[in-house]
Amino acid sequence: MPSIKIGTRDSQLALWQARLVQSKINTIALSELIEIKSEGDIDLISPLYEMGVQGIFTKTLDIALLNNKIDVAVHSLKDVPTQLPFGLEIAAILQRANFKDWMVVKDANIDFEKPLTIATSSLRRKTQWLNRFPNHTFESLRGNINTRLQKLKDNEHWAGALFAAAGVERIALEIPHHIELDWMLPAPAQGAIAIVCRANDEAVKTICKNFHDEKTAICVNAERQFLRTLMGGCTMPIAALAEIKNGRMYFQGNVLTIDGKEKADVHKSFREWDFEEAGKKAAEYLFKNGGKEILEKIKTK
Repeated sequence: MPSIKIGTRDSQLALWQARLVQSKINTIALSELIEIKSEGDIDLISPLYEMGVQGIFTKTLDIALLNNKIDVAVHSLKDVPTQLPFGLEIAAILQRANFKDWMVVKDANIDFEKPLTIATSSLRRKTQWLNRFPNHTFESLRGNINTRLQKLKDNEHWAGALFAAAGVERIALEIPHHIELDWMLPAPAQGAIAIVCRANDEAVKTICKNFHDEKTAICVNAERQFLRTLMGGCTMPIAALAEIKNGRMYFQGNVLTIDGKEKADVHKSFREWDFEEAGKKAAEYLFKNGGKEILEKIKTK
């Protein structure tokens, strides 16, 4: 079998994830990394939710896959649209890492009662934060993890910035003080890595099955189903978390208005035979219990 071409973005985190996948593929077949810059990496000024494109970090790699320039693409699954382009499919989902969010702060003794300025380009993080701390303000923060940490260090007005814990942990960055945000619900599939390939590439799919973590897949698929049922893209302020404990799935989800003042949420548990429909059922409940009105307000903004 010829060497498998692994497509990846060229950030430190993306390369770390791609090398993890490469180390697994290399136990079975030869492989090589192909670095490709995405639109999301090129435009570091516009907030993601203003760019209006689903799959902004995946589109360039999708095209490379469809044009046979690469054989697999490695993504943070939270960046992957719930509807993949025709001809592509997820070949494997790796075991999930830390799904939580962190606030990286300059001062370990930060006082949240004060009117602070926080940096993030995640609408989901911003709306949940404003729901809890309405007197805080936000400024946009774009770029890879290293770039964002440097921007935080250089900006004397920012009290802190919000990050996905998994990204910081994976590349073992030395950071100033951080606070784990146990109260903040993550993006659907946050902390999970996906391997995408061409749907007709049976050889690659057979190899990737060896790295697939079924428990993670069941949970993140429920979260992505929740997002898809609510017709939300990865830039919508929709959060979800599914966890399996003692044979049951415990599902949490929410959506908030842009100013964080209104919130609709859902907390449900499902038996094993309901796992496949869990995300859909949770979304339908939320939609009927305040979610519809909030989603309509978001779409008219």
